[in-house]
Amino acid sequence: MAAALLTLPALLPIAAWADSRRVGVWLTNSPSPLYYEPARLDRAVAELSQAGFNTLYPNVWSRGTTFHRSRWAPMEPALLKAGGRHDPICLITTAAHRRGMRVIPWFEYGLMEPADAAVVRNNPEWVLQKRDGSSAMVMHGKEMVWLNPAHPGVRERFLGLIGEIVQRCKVDGIQLDDHFAWPVELGYDPYTRDLYAREHGVEPPDNHADRTWMNWRRRQLSGLLRELRATLKRSGQGSPYVSLSPGPFRFAYNHWLQDWELWALGGLIDELVVQNYAYSLKGYERDLQQPALVKASSWGIPVEIGILSGFGGRTTSIPILSEKVRLAAERGHGVIYFYWEGLWGQYAGPEGGPARREALGRLHQSLFRPPLSQR
Repeated sequence: MAAALLTLPALLPIAAWADSRRVGVWLTNSPSPLYYEPARLDRAVAELSQAGFNTLYPNVWSRGTTFHRSRWAPMEPALLKAGGRHDPICLITTAAHRRGMRVIPWFEYGLMEPADAAVVRNNPEWVLQKRDGSSAMVMHGKEMVWLNPAHPGVRERFLGLIGEIVQRCKVDGIQLDDHFAWPVELGYDPYTRDLYAREHGVEPPDNHADRTWMNWRRRQLSGLLRELRATLKRSGQGSPYVSLSPGPFRFAYNHWLQDWELWALGGLIDELVVQNYAYSLKGYERDLQQPALVKASSWGIPVEIGILSGFGGRTTSIPILSEKVRLAAERGHGVIYFYWEGLWGQYAGPEGGPARREALGRLHQSLFRPPLSQR
């Protein structure tokens, strides 16, 4: 595979061979210095364009903070400490649009907040609870809680945060991921208990995996997504395009109450990016065969595969990465890499950044060239 890549045609700017399938990457500040240096941001976007990327997914909501001054949440501490002199999302958007690329900010933490966040302290009634009355769950090495998607205050704040994002920089949409969820163990807080009891005449069942109870909570989450779509369309001040990046369907529904098949068929999402971070090629290929994903190709929306390029001490080699991309492309999917630094940045591994950039650019041009009628 590596040898074959060297024989492909020379790289061309994306404008010369833009394809309707997504070739994208998630961009984030952690762990990465990318957001804090405007010149580095512009250079990164230029390199991605040359390597055949057509869509960028910059993280805009993480650890209970935003990357801009917001009326709904605090600014990310490092950016605030630097004086908040630039808006990384607007810079990325300007640089990408200049090169014909899409920008879909990634609302990473969704309904999840640090357990010690001010919004949690000030609004304890917004927080979902387990059956024993506790709320905290350890995620990413830190205690987190989940805000209740059925609570009007939570919904107002969630819609306000996203409204700011889509309006501020003229982005091309918004992406939610597996943190736009209702963890199946949660829902025993007083607000949810009362709401369920008023509708059903009985308390929620003790078994959090009871199917009727799961379905009721799933409908609350779906209702918030439906309200988001309606609000974005009604405002007319930003793109109503909603991308979703969940895990495999059974896991997404049974653990997070994300019914992404129903959401896609019901017109609540415009794009599906299914995360497939299996270590082995065998496991990765098996996950591409999941029934919901196979069916998704007929739903009339872009269906992409999230692939791990590199993170921390784990970097996927170019031969393995290339084979995973090829397997996705064979099935009609585009690819979204997690994440920028694992492409040819600080987690480029022993192959080195220049070699990985060249190889990936040639791979994209080989697999995602459009029909002649579109060139």
